[in-house]
Amino acid sequence: MKLPSQFYKPLAIGAPAPFRELPVRTERMIHFFPPQNEKMRAKVPDLISKVDVILGNLEDAIPAEAKEAARAGFIEVVKANDFGQTGLWTRINALNSPWVLDDITEIVSAVGDKLDVIMLPKVEGDWDIHYLDQLLAQLEAKNGIKKPILIHAILETAQGVKNVNEIAAASPRMHGMSLGPADLAASRGMKTTRVGGGHPYYGVLADAEEGQGERPFYQQDLWHYTVARMVDACVANGLRAFYGPFGDFGDERACEAQFRNAFLMGCSGAWSLHPSQIDIAKRVFSPEVNEVLFAKKILDAMPDGTGAVMIDGKMQDDATWKQAKVIVDLAKMVAEKDPDLAKAYGF
Repeated sequence: MKLPSQFYKPLAIGAPAPFRELPVRTERMIHFFPPQNEKMRAKVPDLISKVDVILGNLEDAIPAEAKEAARAGFIEVVKANDFGQTGLWTRINALNSPWVLDDITEIVSAVGDKLDVIMLPKVEGDWDIHYLDQLLAQLEAKNGIKKPILIHAILETAQGVKNVNEIAAASPRMHGMSLGPADLAASRGMKTTRVGGGHPYYGVLADAEEGQGERPFYQQDLWHYTVARMVDACVANGLRAFYGPFGDFGDERACEAQFRNAFLMGCSGAWSLHPSQIDIAKRVFSPEVNEVLFAKKILDAMPDGTGAVMIDGKMQDDATWKQAKVIVDLAKMVAEKDPDLAKAYGF
């Protein structure tokens, strides 16, 4: 384990110093695009202003024969565009793949000065983070990169979930984590082919009552436990947690429900794999206007965060002040990206 005195030291001579705190950004959705597809690359300039994070995907969903084209396409897109306040990420191939070393070295060498985050799939433990951490520091130093590139881990194996706390604390380069439900389901031996969301057979049956007809069945969330563990590990280490993909593009109501569960549990955002999911994520991961206005009342009534007051017939105290501050701080971040919401929030 790295000593506390060494934790924030660069891992290579000439590499930039790690961030002490994550940069403040709105990250309601991480929007994926396949960089090997010329038609999709052409849409990126228009997407930049519509999303909070844009991610060039090199891993799952990219055929083996298109891996090199995806890498080259991502570099081409990055060089051709100014991303401004929109986060620029890439998901590289897994560390045990034959493509990953070229993914890291070629991308960092070519466009590392623009890249904000590398998403690392199938993270099993802190050793995976340590490897990428050291390699990124060496490449940053070699290429004169002044800003550290962050790491975002995907939880998609049983071992990764088991080691979630160690992964979160592995490096100051850690940005956060996302749930990877499809690979995680396979790793656990779960009997589902769905990508995220619930399952009609996973639920509880109401107790039988005399004279009752059909007993109600209540569908439950397969991912509740894992999301809660991920959120706790991330928040305890100052990181951000994200819900991953929702694969049924045609079921927007179910997608919204799943995103909202994640938002309420503490996630900062979710992946958007289809344009229709961008607006869903914006809507869900932006605090509701009435919630923000009420939270502002609490902060105004208790400027120093102590005591107790009655607002609209409800008692507010130190604990609810903390809850209100979470909502208002998030609303301020969203307001910087969204002028319409800024006006509605009263900022």
